[in-house]
Amino acid sequence: MAGLAVVIATVAVVALVGLLAIHPPKEMITGEVDASEYRVSNMVPGHIDTIYVAEGDRVRCGDTLAHIMSRQVDAKMLQAEAARSAAAAQSRKARGGARDQQVQMAYQVWQKAKAAEEVYRKSYERVKGLKEKGVISAQKLDEVEAQYKVAQADCAAAEQQYLMAKEGAQKEDISAAAALVGRADGAVAEVQSYLDDSYLVSPCDGEVLEIFAKVGDLIGTGSPVVSVLDMDDVWMYFAVREDMLGDLRGGSSVQVRIPALGDATYPCAVRKVQAMASYATWRATKVNGQYDVKSFDVKVVPVEKIDGLRPGMTAIIEK
Repeated sequence: MAGLAVVIATVAVVALVGLLAIHPPKEMITGEVDASEYRVSNMVPGHIDTIYVAEGDRVRCGDTLAHIMSRQVDAKMLQAEAARSAAAAQSRKARGGARDQQVQMAYQVWQKAKAAEEVYRKSYERVKGLKEKGVISAQKLDEVEAQYKVAQADCAAAEQQYLMAKEGAQKEDISAAAALVGRADGAVAEVQSYLDDSYLVSPCDGEVLEIFAKVGDLIGTGSPVVSVLDMDDVWMYFAVREDMLGDLRGGSSVQVRIPALGDATYPCAVRKVQAMASYATWRATKVNGQYDVKSFDVKVVPVEKIDGLRPGMTAIIEK
């Protein structure tokens, strides 16, 4: 009886070995699902004033995630707005020209200079006539002539002052004042951009993966506050030995099974095949017929969106 059992067991083992030889088990390449992750950080240092989301929330692109309060930026905005107001006032003054009272004052000074010029002109003509008659000396005539010329110069200068007041500021002054306004507007716009950036917004539709800070925390420039997972940018990556690559090449199609989602397979496309670092190379013992085998990073993307697919799930390619 015992001999019969041994014979049956031997036949079963031989049959199993034969079956495996005829239908060898499929080779499986195991990988993992991953997705793009965005770490939303701030542009200026400050305290976290409000966090509007919680981990696991679904968000849309542009949704506000958190607000950072910075008293320094608020103070800079006050300074920039004050500078813009001063520049605008200077520009209005340059465009408006002199006030009516200033124009009238310049006109009166000009009229006074004209009257003085007329008086010295008459004095010069009388003295010149007396000199021709030999009544006065040439020196006296020279003195009166010099006074007359000074009066002429004063009158011309007063006239130019009046015309300049009447015309208003020079074009160069107006342009310079306008440039100051432009510079002040630029400073306000710069500070406003910092204020806008104090509201952290989601860069994509996705899911809040992690929140790195709490309300009231002081954070520096560039510190991540919230991470958002882009569930529309999901892929699988596999570490494949080169002797198992076969037809896995850029652009080729493969069927991928996700055990967490059942036994169904999903059509995917190979996006990238890249050699991994040297430490990922399998080192063979140097005997006849053996060689070092490199590993390749194979990135695979679903052809269509797979419902329920999440980063961290196992992915399997059967060959």
